[in-house]
Amino acid sequence: MELEKESLPLAVVVMGVSGCGKSSVGAGIAARNGMRFVEGDQLHPARNVEKMAEGIPLTDADRLPWLDRIGEEINTAQKASQGLVISCSALKKTYRDRLRQAAGGRLAFVFLEGTRDLLLSRMQARQGHFMPASLLDSQLQTLEPPTGEAGVVTVAIENALGDIVALACKGLSGVAVKRGDNHAG
Repeated sequence: MELEKESLPLAVVVMGVSGCGKSSVGAGIAARNGMRFVEGDQLHPARNVEKMAEGIPLTDADRLPWLDRIGEEINTAQKASQGLVISCSALKKTYRDRLRQAAGGRLAFVFLEGTRDLLLSRMQARQGHFMPASLLDSQLQTLEPPTGEAGVVTVAIENALGDIVALACKGLSGVAVKRGDNHAG
């Protein structure tokens, strides 16, 4: 199912803790809808990547410059009226609100949710990723699930990748229509 282009939020953040599949799902959503995908991890300052690779959890102060770079990507795409899907853990509500502000309101989130055991097994199976599995618990402790927040689609990661992408697109279609209706009235 493809999203209606006229009702699609110009930007979609695929969020969740490490190992939930943000990159794969984000790339799938972007490909199905003719949007550009940006891997948010590539926007981290080098020191953040070094800290995570050393098993040191990031602080709010570490994350803010990264969130601002993601916000700049969103803002640039929106000024050019280009659709964008970007991966970003967006673990706290304050982080998501910061991104919403950068997007001027036309932003949706896809929250990829899974059990600790499933997330851990995925992280342990990854090859060549800088984020060690030892940081999963700190991410889960930091996570403020976006329950009840507007413009959020939650998808369980227990499904196959194609099914997760399809469920996310279906949910985004509903979010986009509601947002479009709200703006029209």
